Formats: sequence, C-alpha cells, structure tokens
Amino acid sequence: MWRLLFLALLLLGVFFSCRRLPNVQGEGSSLLQGVWNQDSVQNANQLLNYTQHKFKFTCDSFYVDMITHSKANYYADSCFNNGVWKEYAKGVYQVRSDSVFLTGTFTKANYKQKISGCYQIGQYIKIFKIKLADTGRLLLEGTDNQREVDLRLVEKITCTPQSL
Repeated sequence: MWRLLFLALLLLGVFFSCRRLPNVQGEGSSLLQGVWNQDSVQNANQLLNYTQHKFKFTCDSFYVDMITHSKANYYADSCFNNGVWKEYAKGVYQVRSDSVFLTGTFTKANYKQKISGCYQIGQYIKIFKIKLADTGRLLLEGTDNQREVDLRLVEKITCTPQSL
C-alpha cells in the first residue's frame, strides 16, 4: 500500500515538475538591444595588447566582432598579421543584477562555427560588470581583466523573437 502511494506521488511529482520550454527565443534586455561600438581603448598605446569590441544584441542573442592589437606575438608567424587581427563570436546572453553573462562560441566572420585556424576556437564565455547603461552609452568592465569596454550605441534594434 505504502509503496503504491509513494510511486503515485513520485509520478505526480515528475509529471508536474517537467515542463516544455517554448520554441521561441527569449526577449533579452531591452536596454542592450542594438549595435554598440567601442571607438577607442583607454591608454591603448601603453598596453602590450588590447581588444576593441563591436557588439550586436538582438533579443537574447549576441554577436561580437573583436579587433585585437598586440605588440607581442602569441601565435604562429602566419597568424600574427603584424599584430592586428579579427575574431568573432556569437551566442546567448543574460543580464543578472549588475552583470551581463555571454555564453557562445568563436566563429568565422560569417558567424558559422569555427573549429580550426588561427587564434581562439571553442567556447566564448565572458562576464562583464555593467558600470553604466543609458540610451546611448554602455560601459562594461571585464571581470577577468578589469579593462573597461566603453561602447556607444550605433543602431537601436527592436526585439522580434524568432522560432528556434
């Protein structure tokens, strides 16, 4: 008797705890929606290397173009490209409290997955603290290096969630 009651309660718990996720992308943060450019990097001429960012936030997705400038060669000579190179990533993001969490993969320039080649491959995982966010300016601070990413809004985007 008790076994049967336990089994019934267990099945009810499983039935009511599982739910199907919607087949539509999330809306993301309305404040971030748009294309944001980093025009310059503070003290760039004094740094051994630095990266300029261009972000596109659309619904719960992000796309980022990164231009890295380096005085030191960390890669094969054929990849170093006189110390300036581009990398790309895409994925999804979440804003929690005062931070934005980016989870995605490094891609080629067309945002298709990159599995080999120069520079970074695999997962792109970044966390930025949001130091300032208004209608035209977004000031982020990397939690891994405390460098500020000062972005200006280039184009506002209105989220229209798409089917997955």
